[in-house]
Amino acid sequence: MSAAHDVLHGSRIVPVVVLDDASFAPDLADALQAGGIPTAEITLRTPAALDAIRAVAGRSGFAVGAGTVTTVAQVEAAVDAGATYLVSPGFDDAVVERAAELGIPFLPGVATATEIQRAIAAGLDRLKLFPAGAVGGPTALKAFAGPFPDVRFLPSGGVSSANAGEYLGLGNVFAVSGSWMVPAAALTARDAETVRALSAEASAAASAI
Repeated sequence: MSAAHDVLHGSRIVPVVVLDDASFAPDLADALQAGGIPTAEITLRTPAALDAIRAVAGRSGFAVGAGTVTTVAQVEAAVDAGATYLVSPGFDDAVVERAAELGIPFLPGVATATEIQRAIAAGLDRLKLFPAGAVGGPTALKAFAGPFPDVRFLPSGGVSSANAGEYLGLGNVFAVSGSWMVPAAALTARDAETVRALSAEASAAASAI
């Protein structure tokens, strides 16, 4: 658990960011940090994503990850852009292998016991549960705790301000991931203050658990 926690600079909240304008990335990172969240998972869903990662890579006390990494080429591009960790919605052997070769922390997505076993066989024990809400949420995580006592999860998909606390209260959850502190409207409007305020609420709630 400590290794995954260290990669995120101690954050128990991972904002999932979809950016169309890379020039807003530095202001976004400033707002997240000011709100107590020292990390962001910038998803590779837009043409601006890699430039956004480059714009904030290497910031002191801030970990920028690349999300929605589904191919070997994306692993390489994200690492070249300066991402410090990678997140995927699913489990792909070639992607896992390439990330391991490059020595970058990788959180592949899993949804079933079979996929968890594949991840363990690949030497991984910090995994993304996705889509968390659709595959059983906290109930599924409690069930996985028995057969997989050494695995820790990052639930994503259906996680919100309303249920983040329930997830974070589970012993096999090291952090949660979601976009409620980086809503699309705020990103489009370049509204850093809203991001800061929502991040402060999220980080305060997580710290209280």
